[in-house]
Amino acid sequence: MNATEITPKLESAEYVGGYRLRLTFEDGRAGEIDLEDELWGEVFEPLRDLEQFKMFRVDDELQTIVWPTGADLAPEFLYEACA
Repeated sequence: MNATEITPKLESAEYVGGYRLRLTFEDGRAGEIDLEDELWGEVFEPLRDLEQFKMFRVDDELQTIVWPTGADLAPEFLYEACA
């Protein structure tokens, strides 16, 4: 995917275990992603608590996963990670 393409639309996210999620995109791309190494910095640090991590949801407007802490990840990052 390059900058001229539209943002991939995340359809669903399911907790798998640890810091892993199974993601499915509108175009059919699906896969698991391990986010443990991505949870650094002020916004993401609270998500190292697995109970906080599990509180994610798919935000239809942002087309990505978000957490009550205010953290989110770029849908393009998630899409490429599922390749």
